[in-house]
Amino acid sequence: MSSEDESEIDEHLSASKTPSKAKSKPKSTSKPKSKTKSKAKAKSKPKSTSKPKSKAKSKTKSKAKAKSKSKSSGKKTLKVSNQIPQERRDKIQKSLSKAKRRKRSEWDRAGGPKQHRIANRRVKPNSIRRISMPLLDVTLGENWATPITVLHGARPGPVITVTGAIHGDELVGPLACSMLCQESMTGPGRPLDPSAMAGTLRIIPVLNPPGYRRLSRYFPDGRDLNRQFPGSSDGNTTSRVADKIWENLIINTDYLIDLHCAAVGRTNLPQVRANLAHSESNKLARAFGVEVILDSKGPRGTLRRNATEEGIGSLTYEGGGATQTDHEAVKVAVHGVLNVLRSFKVIPGYPNRPRFRLLASGSTWVRAEEGGLVDMFVQAGSYIEKDEIIGRIVDPQKPGMSADILSPESGLIICSATNPFVTAGTPVGHLLPITKGVRLVKSQLDGHQRLIVSGSIEDPPWREEYEVDEIAIEGEWQGGDVDSEWQHDWDNQYGVNHAAVTSEEESSEEEQ
Repeated sequence: MSSEDESEIDEHLSASKTPSKAKSKPKSTSKPKSKTKSKAKAKSKPKSTSKPKSKAKSKTKSKAKAKSKSKSSGKKTLKVSNQIPQERRDKIQKSLSKAKRRKRSEWDRAGGPKQHRIANRRVKPNSIRRISMPLLDVTLGENWATPITVLHGARPGPVITVTGAIHGDELVGPLACSMLCQESMTGPGRPLDPSAMAGTLRIIPVLNPPGYRRLSRYFPDGRDLNRQFPGSSDGNTTSRVADKIWENLIINTDYLIDLHCAAVGRTNLPQVRANLAHSESNKLARAFGVEVILDSKGPRGTLRRNATEEGIGSLTYEGGGATQTDHEAVKVAVHGVLNVLRSFKVIPGYPNRPRFRLLASGSTWVRAEEGGLVDMFVQAGSYIEKDEIIGRIVDPQKPGMSADILSPESGLIICSATNPFVTAGTPVGHLLPITKGVRLVKSQLDGHQRLIVSGSIEDPPWREEYEVDEIAIEGEWQGGDVDSEWQHDWDNQYGVNHAAVTSEEESSEEEQ
């Protein structure tokens, strides 16, 4: 029962008591003196009870006002299914309560616009500049230059950096970054028009040029670039590149969005990963606008972890799979970047809110216990129950034999295998166990029991709609027999005697 219902019951009871006191007055007519005493007593009682009633009324009024404000604003409370352990939740809440609101002098709009500096280049306010920055300072050999697009707004604001292809075979990031740089997105009156921006957007589609060219996750020296940060100027090749990226592109940014996808042979449900105990990263992850947010610090040496430790709000977006273009994952990435820019008032407009939010910090890898070819029964985004069959392994060399893969827990598949070749120990699914808010999660599934992520079913924002004028062509079919309509114009143009042709065809048919 709510406090409002309780207050209504209290008022009803107090109203029912007052008539009984009024009826008791005529009974004491023989003793007029006692009337005054009883009246005095009756008057003294409401005084003692009036204070708590006024407090209860004030509480109900304040709640009613709060409800009326929420109704007038039209905003619905976002439902959350929180799977994060209570100890971690307390730590997140404690760190967020201690965090101070970020204020920077360069964001002060009263100071007017200033030039933006990046990689020893200057970008004027209200302009777009495309530059190329070498990742190695060499005179001979490859310097692995990478393209950078800078959109510097007409008014001051935060600097937001979007990166892709830190792993060269992950193509969702480069494609999403390329879509953000299209004229349909950056032109006058478009979402990323610099004249309407308050801040700076820096887009770097490819951080790993040699890996991107070879469609490889790693650098030519066999190292993972996303395990080398912050790097070293006199270290190995990959470490030097990490140092160049860190010092020129990351250290001077306010927020970082690093776009990724699953490794080869797997595909990811669009999701965001961030250290939610870091206030700016927490705000960035929520602003991205996807349903699934995983709380994690990230492995050592990763770009996101080092940026967060440096005080930079950062997140990793995961969606789709390597060596392929996942259309839905690209759309969600572009929508997420636009949501962040709108949430931070860099561009005008209102961000799209997710339908609900699923917060988690732990996950389970489901692995094959046999080898062969796997037939997956579920996809990324599927909700599964405990002991449900998620796949079946068969071996062509042993016909008639199979091994089922069972789910160890109930939850959401956030990553599934796409490569049918497996051996014992091969991960075939990444399971996000769900123990709280199960009904909420199930209410957001489609007919195939899959979670539809916000931004995946909307139209691509970078595509322009072209109007095609209808042109009337002489001889165009307008109904009836298609052949007869077109044949009439053909006969008139080339002087064909249609009646003679028809008689010849009929005579030939009679002979057959």
